[in-house]
Amino acid sequence: MTTDTVATEKPKRNYNVLFGLTLLALLVFLWILLSLTTASFASGNNIANLLRQGSMIAILAVGQTFVIITGGIDLSVGAVVGFGTVIVAMMINAGWPIWVAILSTLLVGVGIGLFHGFGIVRMGLPPFIITLATLTSLRGIGLLMTNGNSININSDEFTAFSRNSVLGIPNLFWMVILVAIPAYVFLHHSRWGRYLFSVGSNAEASRLSGVNIQRTIFMAYVLSGLLASFVGVLLAARIGIGNPTQAEGWELQAIASSVIGGTSLFGAIGSVHGPLLGAFILATINNGANLLNVNSFWQRIITGALIIIIVYFDGLRRRAK
Repeated sequence: MTTDTVATEKPKRNYNVLFGLTLLALLVFLWILLSLTTASFASGNNIANLLRQGSMIAILAVGQTFVIITGGIDLSVGAVVGFGTVIVAMMINAGWPIWVAILSTLLVGVGIGLFHGFGIVRMGLPPFIITLATLTSLRGIGLLMTNGNSININSDEFTAFSRNSVLGIPNLFWMVILVAIPAYVFLHHSRWGRYLFSVGSNAEASRLSGVNIQRTIFMAYVLSGLLASFVGVLLAARIGIGNPTQAEGWELQAIASSVIGGTSLFGAIGSVHGPLLGAFILATINNGANLLNVNSFWQRIITGALIIIIVYFDGLRRRAK
C-alpha cells in the first residue's frame, strides 16, 4: 500500500459515506413522490416487483464496481448472464442435480473472468476490447448451442425460488444481501480490497510497494464473471428459460448503476452500497415511469443525463484536488 493511498483512504471513506447517504435520501424521496403521485406504486405487489427488477442489476453492479475501481471495465456481463441461463437450463434438463447445474454455471463465470484477466495481463489487451469480444462471442456460442431457440426449464423446484419470499421480502432481494455483506467486507475491510483501490490509484506505485498487480486484476475480473453467472442463474429461475439473448444491455445498466452510485470511471473510488442504491434508483425511475405511462425512451434519456451529470461532477472533484 502506498503512502499516498493510505493518506487518502480516510477522506475517500468519508466521501463514500456522505455520497451513500445522499443516494439513500434520493431513493426515499423518489419513493415518497411516486407514492403520492400514483397509488399503485406503494402496493405490495408493485414494491415486490420493483425489488425483483432491481436485484439482479444490483448484483451485476457490485461485480462491475470491483473492475472499475482498478481502472478497467467489463462489457461482457450481460452476455455472461444470458450464457449462464443457457448452461443452467441445459444441465437441469439433462437430469443433473440443481446444485450441480448452479455450481457449474458459476464455474463458467469464473473461467470467463480468468480469460479476461489473461487477455489483459498476459496479452496486453485493453479491457474494453477483450470484454467487448467476449460479449459478442458468448452471444454467438449460446445461439449455436441452442440453435437460436429458448430452452424451457423443466424444474418447478428451480423456478419457484424466484417467485417465493421470506418475511414478505422476495428471495431475489435476499440474494442481494447475500452478495452485499461479503462484498462489503472484502472491499472495505480486507487487504485485497485495498489492493483494488491501490491499483486503480497508481498501478506502478502499487507494484513498487509490493502489490501483485496481475493477481489483483485477475481477482477483479473473476469476481465480476462470478457475479454475472450468479445473476444468470437467478434470471433463469425467474423467467423459466435459458436464452443467450437475455440480458441484452444489462452491462450498460450495471455500469450506470455503479457510476450513479459514486464509482469513478477514472478508478480508485467506489463502494458496495453506492452501486446497490444506484441500481434501485434506476429501477424506481423505470418502475415509476411505467406506472405513469411515460414513454420508455424518456427513461433512457433520464439515465443518460444522470450519468453525464455525475461523471462531470466527478471530474470537477478530481481537478479540485
